[in-house]
Amino acid sequence: MNDEQPIEDSKARASDKVTLIQLLPNVLTVVAICAGLTAIRFGLQGSYELAVQLILLAAVLDGLDGRLARALKSESGMGAELDSLADFLNFGVAPGLLIYNWALEDSRNFGWIAVLVFAVCAVVRLARFNVMRKSEDKAHDNAYFTGVPSPAGALLAMMPMYLSFGLGAGPLFPDLVLAAWLVLAGLAMISRIPTWSFKTTRISRQNVKYVLVGVAFVGAAVLTYAWISLALVCVAYVAAVIIMLPRKRRTS
Repeated sequence: MNDEQPIEDSKARASDKVTLIQLLPNVLTVVAICAGLTAIRFGLQGSYELAVQLILLAAVLDGLDGRLARALKSESGMGAELDSLADFLNFGVAPGLLIYNWALEDSRNFGWIAVLVFAVCAVVRLARFNVMRKSEDKAHDNAYFTGVPSPAGALLAMMPMYLSFGLGAGPLFPDLVLAAWLVLAGLAMISRIPTWSFKTTRISRQNVKYVLVGVAFVGAAVLTYAWISLALVCVAYVAAVIIMLPRKRRTS
């Protein structure tokens, strides 16, 4: 009789179980999905500012769940696929529907075409990202994304809404301009533009204090003048991508 067999079976059963804390990244992803769906609901009801805030919350949760999974060593294939589906809903579907109900509903069919183009670009962007992540190409530069990430694309697409909310007015731009901006944000996601990734940026210890002061300043500005500050953050992001392009070309 083999006494080691029960021990091996118990170890196998233990490896099939996860702790509740290891499920936390997936819980955050599910909460982000709920935020995206609720944003669509509030957008249909005309509560546009609250809908945008929920999409922003989904973007924050999207930035947390992957890092938390790596910290807890609870990364899984199901978690990665769930995250991709959440990204498509929150950053490919919800922003387009929100902008359509906010300003493009009375436009001709070009408004809905812009929404479809944005959604298709988002899903293509996510599919390409998943393929690159699963590939064995270790030469890929993790300091840069290929194209604008879907959360950033969604936040850029909603920039006309930030400006309108901040100035206390309705849509400031003609329907055709809004539709063109939505399409441009979608095309930026599937472009081959190397987009700087903040998560791999290293800062010298001497400059940490300046970064912390800058983060505090931006946080205070967002809390005080939320919508105008978000619009300026979008402008700064686009400027950072453009400024970093020559550096990427020198290193490639």
